[in-house]
Amino acid sequence: MSGLVPGLEGTHEFVVEGPLLTDVGGTIGAGVLSTPGMIAMMERTAAMLVLPLVPEGRATVGFEVCVRHVAAAFEGARCVAIARLEEIVDERKLRFAVEVRAGERTIGVGTHERRIIAPRPAAGG
Repeated sequence: MSGLVPGLEGTHEFVVEGPLLTDVGGTIGAGVLSTPGMIAMMERTAAMLVLPLVPEGRATVGFEVCVRHVAAAFEGARCVAIARLEEIVDERKLRFAVEVRAGERTIGVGTHERRIIAPRPAAGG
């Protein structure tokens, strides 16, 4: 796993729009970044960070997320998801620090874990 070392960091810029939005069933009167949308951006950033570095024929899957959604990001906000590889356990478990920011504001922060796997062939194929 050459190149897959703690300290690697990646970012993904995105705009709060479309399926990333919620208005909490109309209760808040505005579209904001949903917690599931925020988590999706964190996971995506971690996955894309390590994708080019995992052994050929392998992939990663997320299996744990522990985050706090600490501030709102309104529809149209430009945000950045950040993932930093903190630890590799048994050459297959990857632990990340993750964060979403809008400018200087922290929107969400936490940890995410992924496992390196050998994908199974699709059924019937």
